[in-house]
Amino acid sequence: MPYSLSRSILLVGILLTSTFTSPLLAQVKQAQNPIIFADVPDMSMLRVGDTYYMSSTTMHMSPGVPIMQSKDLANWYLVSYAYDTLASVDAMTLAHGKSTYGRGSWASSLRYHQGTYYVSTFDQTTGKTHVYSTKNIGKGPWKAVSFRPSLHDHSLFFDDDGRVYMVYGSGKIQLAELTADVSGLKPGTTPQVIIENASAPAGPNINLPAEGSQLFKVNGKYYLFNIAWPKNGMRTVIVHRADNIAGPYDGRVALQDLGVAQGGLIDTPDGKWYAYLFRDFGAVGRILYLVPVQWQDGWPVLGTPAGKVPATLALPAKPRTRCTLR
Repeated sequence: MPYSLSRSILLVGILLTSTFTSPLLAQVKQAQNPIIFADVPDMSMLRVGDTYYMSSTTMHMSPGVPIMQSKDLANWYLVSYAYDTLASVDAMTLAHGKSTYGRGSWASSLRYHQGTYYVSTFDQTTGKTHVYSTKNIGKGPWKAVSFRPSLHDHSLFFDDDGRVYMVYGSGKIQLAELTADVSGLKPGTTPQVIIENASAPAGPNINLPAEGSQLFKVNGKYYLFNIAWPKNGMRTVIVHRADNIAGPYDGRVALQDLGVAQGGLIDTPDGKWYAYLFRDFGAVGRILYLVPVQWQDGWPVLGTPAGKVPATLALPAKPRTRCTLR
């Protein structure tokens, strides 16, 4: 999802390692929200073994789509970028009086499938969806492909049957099937609407229609996370659930506190669940929050028992050692 703040991704990299004031080898007993008090917008997160990875939005900035790494969900380190240059067009290179501030790569989707890491994003300037893949997320190299159209706020999804999809849209959420190599829309298929009005659980009067799709599959069910913004309200997390990727989907409000919204699910090796979300915080930008998740009747329940975003999190205590590139 877009926003108007410009910033230096180098500053983000510095702040990622300076947010915490205790010594390098101190023990993390309780992480504090926000986890990162710096501009890390539209994050997407995954876990491979005992290591977590996160991508973020860079808009018009290059290199683009930073990749961060963590061992404990509390301490994050910048390890890579998905691309050096999104596209060699005048608006991107600021040539011939053109510019594209605020309209570079938007919300990315980070996935891992059969030994390969994928980062996908979309761009209004090129009018394309861009997909980057690598076997080594820290060192690369990254393979780049792109295709039309530009799928807004999409979520890349590899299903158990080998089929590949993107879920995308604003208000009206659609499902498009991709080729197995994630190089474009699957020939002979047509995107279909899977949720006609994804904003509905948040009420009838909406400033920001549901977008920021992130799709997950847990215990055989599909869970779609979106953000919406009711009029005279705050940014809100909406979750839809279905037994089939194409629906039908049932939806509900999952969190409405502090305007913390847009993100998805992450689990730990020992079976704990969290939602990673952001909060708009003025000139600082979009700051990262973690919210505990409990499962009730097959639904993820976000926040404290009172439905609030906690100030602290009992994350596993680990030595504060720097993550290394692999």
